[in-house]
Amino acid sequence: MASERAGGRVLESVSAFVSRRLKLKVNLDKSGVYPASRGALLGFGFFKRDGKIKVRIDPMAKKAAKKRIKEITARSWGISMGKRIHALNRFISGWCAYFGFAQTPSVFAEFDEWLRRRLRQVHWKQWKRGRTRAGKLQSLGIPRGQARQWAYTRKGSWRIAGSAVLSRALPNAYWASLGLRGFERSYGHVREVWRTAGCGPACPVV
Repeated sequence: MASERAGGRVLESVSAFVSRRLKLKVNLDKSGVYPASRGALLGFGFFKRDGKIKVRIDPMAKKAAKKRIKEITARSWGISMGKRIHALNRFISGWCAYFGFAQTPSVFAEFDEWLRRRLRQVHWKQWKRGRTRAGKLQSLGIPRGQARQWAYTRKGSWRIAGSAVLSRALPNAYWASLGLRGFERSYGHVREVWRTAGCGPACPVV
């Protein structure tokens, strides 16, 4: 919009149409004229790059997604890892289908990194005892001495989940072998569907 005044005129016109013709009430508290980069709509935000307005995921939507993932990966939910991953895949597929409009692929990669760390934490807590942890680490290729050292560490589970040793024992390929699709892969699938359909980000996914 060329100016705030012009935006105000458009807002008045749209509000009048919605109120008079559609008989709907316009929430004036949530309506206004401001730069696109400050706005949010249905979980999406906007940013400017190379002179163009692009779509991103609103921080509140990302926060809500992390909350749901924490619920699925909570230790208090006593289910097998297979069922846990199945629940994650269902959530991730739906979430990425909706937020596939976003033009920020790095966000999906960051979600994957954080998710895998959550899953490594789940395993670490499930193993519980030092002897069990040492045995599991050795079975996953960690040398005996190093496995015992880490198995009896007093470091917290979240810190251990982000360590190089647990990342090596439970790499990305491990989770893929269990069927985890992940955010980046699901996002890529959505974008590929649009590409093969010959349309842009505005094209709905069927």
